[in-house]
Amino acid sequence: MRNYTSESESRSAAECNSGAGPAIQGNAITHRYGSRVALDSVSFSIPPATAFALLGPNGGGKTTLFRILTTALVPTAGTAKICGADVVRERDRVRRRIGVAFQRPSLDAKLTVAENLIHHGHLYGTWGPALKRRVGEVLERFAMNERARDKIETLSGGLQRRVELAKALLHRPEVLILDEPGTGLDPAARLSLLNVLDDLRDRDGVTALLSTHLIDEAERCDLVGIIDRGRWIATGRPAELKERIGGDVLNIKTNEPRIVAATITERYSIEAKETDGAVRICHEGAAELVPELMNALGKRIDSISVGRPTLADVFMSLTGRRFSGESTGEE
Repeated sequence: MRNYTSESESRSAAECNSGAGPAIQGNAITHRYGSRVALDSVSFSIPPATAFALLGPNGGGKTTLFRILTTALVPTAGTAKICGADVVRERDRVRRRIGVAFQRPSLDAKLTVAENLIHHGHLYGTWGPALKRRVGEVLERFAMNERARDKIETLSGGLQRRVELAKALLHRPEVLILDEPGTGLDPAARLSLLNVLDDLRDRDGVTALLSTHLIDEAERCDLVGIIDRGRWIATGRPAELKERIGGDVLNIKTNEPRIVAATITERYSIEAKETDGAVRICHEGAAELVPELMNALGKRIDSISVGRPTLADVFMSLTGRRFSGESTGEE
């Protein structure tokens, strides 16, 4: 049986990892479900060997873009490329270059860890000793050697996610695409997952794109793209995006947000925004305002909190809405 990667494809893969061009690129990607626009002219570029977070609330368009990039959905308009291969016109080439881990488990719970990986290897045309060696390599990479004979149904959620990643990497892809990888995992398991992605980037030059609505996942990545209601609204390093806030973030809980916001804006010449029944101020040295605000508005204020900006604050400043993982509709 022929090898699943041809010589020309191997050269293209090497070019992808060498930095000759973007690992993942979108150009004016648009997709409609009937009259509803799920993606609205989305354009982006992700360099090789990068951990990239696609951050947005559920219903924002992440899953639709995930399906397009993994060749499961043809966009209504626009183009997307993986290592220079078009996801529509060169679908087979793209599939050989990507590893995919879905949000919902794609493992056979009644089979063992090793059996799941072996059957997956068969789909890519690998058999016999070569496949067994590769299975051993990925299990060692994820510290799963001792669980190779365990059935999937006996593993914790975190361990199952490791097997999903091992399966996605079995054929040595240049690009790893993960749909909400941390959903359902405890903080320790999520941290372990992110450490694995860092290792794949640093040791193997793998580009990882993970769609997520979890702020802590996104802040650990090299680059973040923020998507909302089908529109791509910002891209940058987490620290760079947070610098756009321009100071500390002060949140005031009050039963009279409109009055409190208007009073602060008028008295201190500081923009105070009413958001979801609270008042939010972005200002350098915001902590110094707390005593004055308590004296001036004490009876109207339930609580005040001050902190450094997060990506949730960036989202709010760009959209005017509080970031939430709650669904806003089908993607």
